[in-house]
Amino acid sequence: MKSLYTTIVLVMVVILALSFVVFLAITQSMEASYFNPIFDDMDEVSVQESAEMLQTTGTIAVAAYMHRLDSVFGGVHYLLNANGKDVVTGQNQSELLPKAPLTKARGDRGGRHVIAHRSSDGRYWFVVVSPLRPKNAPLYRYYLLMLVASILLCWLAAVYVVSPIRRIAASITRFGEGDLSIRLPVRRSDEIGTLAKSFNSMAERIQTLFLSEQRLLADVSHELRSPLARLHFSVKLARTAADREVALDRVKRDVDRLSTLVASLIEMARAEGSPAGCELEEVDVSELVAETIRDGIVEVEARGAQIHVSGQPGIIVLGNPELLRRAVENVLRNAIQHSPENSTIDVDLALRQRTVGIAIRDYGPGIPVEFLDRIFDSFFRTEEARNSESGGVGLGLAIAKRAVHIHGGSIRAFNDNPGLRVEIELPLTAATRNSLVANSPMGDNCSGMMTSKGYNLSSDNTCNLSNSGDRNNIDPKLGPLQNNGTGTDYDSTLRRRGH
Repeated sequence: MKSLYTTIVLVMVVILALSFVVFLAITQSMEASYFNPIFDDMDEVSVQESAEMLQTTGTIAVAAYMHRLDSVFGGVHYLLNANGKDVVTGQNQSELLPKAPLTKARGDRGGRHVIAHRSSDGRYWFVVVSPLRPKNAPLYRYYLLMLVASILLCWLAAVYVVSPIRRIAASITRFGEGDLSIRLPVRRSDEIGTLAKSFNSMAERIQTLFLSEQRLLADVSHELRSPLARLHFSVKLARTAADREVALDRVKRDVDRLSTLVASLIEMARAEGSPAGCELEEVDVSELVAETIRDGIVEVEARGAQIHVSGQPGIIVLGNPELLRRAVENVLRNAIQHSPENSTIDVDLALRQRTVGIAIRDYGPGIPVEFLDRIFDSFFRTEEARNSESGGVGLGLAIAKRAVHIHGGSIRAFNDNPGLRVEIELPLTAATRNSLVANSPMGDNCSGMMTSKGYNLSSDNTCNLSNSGDRNNIDPKLGPLQNNGTGTDYDSTLRRRGH
C-alpha cells in the first residue's frame, strides 16, 4: 500500500466484515443450540394444553386459548388434528405441516414464517403462522452503528497515527535537504513520541558534528596559516642568514607548534567521538585527580608553585578513564600555565547529592567576564595568551568540555578575583550515592586516596609521593602531601623539598 490511510481503511473494513460473519455464525449457533430447544419445549406445552382443553371443555375453550396466544405473541395459532384440519373451524391447513417423517419445523413457506410442532402422541399439531420478516432485522441497526464506529475509528487512527508519521517524514525530508535546525514537537509518550525524541537526538548530534567540522576546518585553516607562513619565511632565512642556528631554532619552534596543533586536533577528535563508542567503567575520581596531579608536578615545580588538594576519597563515577583524565589534565595544565610564580593552585573535590564537583583554581589574572563561556570554544584564546610562548593553541579546554559532556556532566568557569576557577560536575553512580547515604565519612582520607595507587603512608600520617614499584617515574625532589587530619577533608600540599 502506498498510503497508511488506505491500509487502515482496508483493515477496518476487513475487521468489520469478519465481525459481521462471526456474529451471524454465533447467532445461528445460539438459535440452534439454546433458543430453539426452549421454543420447542414451549410448543410442546402449548399443544398438550390445547389437546387437554379440547377433550375436557371443547372447541370453544381451544378457540379462546388460541386467541389469547395471538394477542400475546402475534401471528395466528392453530390446533390441527393428525390430518391437518383445524379442530376449531374444520378448515384444512395441511399445507402448513412438514413432510413426514418430520415432527417439527421452523422456516419460511409461501411468504410466511411457519412453526409446526406435533404432540408426543401424534394426534395433534400446534402451528403458528406469522408474517415474513427479515431475519435478524432488530440487529441491523447495530451493524449500522458498527459501520459508523469503524469510520470514526479510521478517522481517529488517521489523525492520531498517520498524520504525525507524515509530519515526521516531512521533517526527515527537510533535514535531508540541509535544514539541520528542524526539530519535531514531542508531546506524546507512546512509540511515535519516542520516534520523535530519537529523531531530535539524532538531528542534534548530526548538527553538532556538522557544525563542529565546519568550525574546525575554518579554525584549522586559520591557525595553520600563520605558522606555515613563518615556517616558509624561516626556511628562506636559513638559506641566507649568517647565523643559521638561530634560523633553524625558529624553524623548530614553528614545527613544534604545528606538531602540538596536530596532536591537539587528534585528541579533540577522539573526545568528539560518539558516546556509544566509549567503554565505560567505574572510575575513582579522587585517584584520577591524584594521578593527574602527580603527572603534572614537574610543571608545577618549574613555576615554584604549590597544589592544595581537598576532598573525600572513594568517589566513584561511571565513565571512560582516559577521557576523564584528559578533561582534568587540560584544566589543570591551563591553571598551571596561567599561575604566577610561587603561587598556589587549589584542587577541590566537592561531593553533592547526585554529582561530584572537581574545582581547579589558579591565582592568576583571570579573564574578562565576556570570555568566560568562550574559553571552551576551539582555538579561542584571549589577547594576552596569543603568543608563541604560551605553549597552547586554544584546544585544551575545548577538549575538556567535550569529554565532560560525553559523560553527561557540565563544565563552567568563574573569576574568583584573583584567579580563574573551573568547575567540572560529573554524575555519581547509584552505588556511590547509596553508600554515601548509608555510611559515615571515613577518617583516614589520605590513606584511602593514595594507598590504592601505590603511595606509601608514613608514620606521621603524611602522604608521600613515592611508589616502591615505580621509582623511576617519580621526581626525587617531590615532597610530602600533608594531611590536615580533619577527617572528611583531604587537604594536602604538593611542593618541592628544600623550598
